[in-house]
Amino acid sequence: MKISTKGRYALRLMIDLAQHDAAGYIPLRDISKRQEISAKYLEQIVVQLSRAGFVTSTRGAQGGYQLARHPAEYTVGDILRITEGALVPVACLEHDPVECARAQECMTLDFWRGLYDVVNQYVDSVTLEDLVRNGKTLDFSI
Repeated sequence: MKISTKGRYALRLMIDLAQHDAAGYIPLRDISKRQEISAKYLEQIVVQLSRAGFVTSTRGAQGGYQLARHPAEYTVGDILRITEGALVPVACLEHDPVECARAQECMTLDFWRGLYDVVNQYVDSVTLEDLVRNGKTLDFSI
């Protein structure tokens, strides 16, 4: 499985908002400069996050974005699913129940389900607050 640039940048955007939460609404151009990400690309991402109710915005001279909730209330899994969709390792797990014609005799289906479960458990165990608080020193062993 590979997380796209959009997913990685969404995480960076949310971390930036969490780090600067006390400042109120943060202009996207400020986040763009700090994160070295195109403002145009961030605009696409923030629309998705806004639609999901993860960020709020205001217009005008003091306009910008801020988190809709406390950083502890967002998991990495929540954020990634906004931009990536389901974090499935194989297409046959995109639907429940599995719609694959070979599901009954598939000798690898349980393996893929197990991998999917482990990935989801991990990304759902780390909050935005954990990332901000622990930075690069995260060690969330399963």
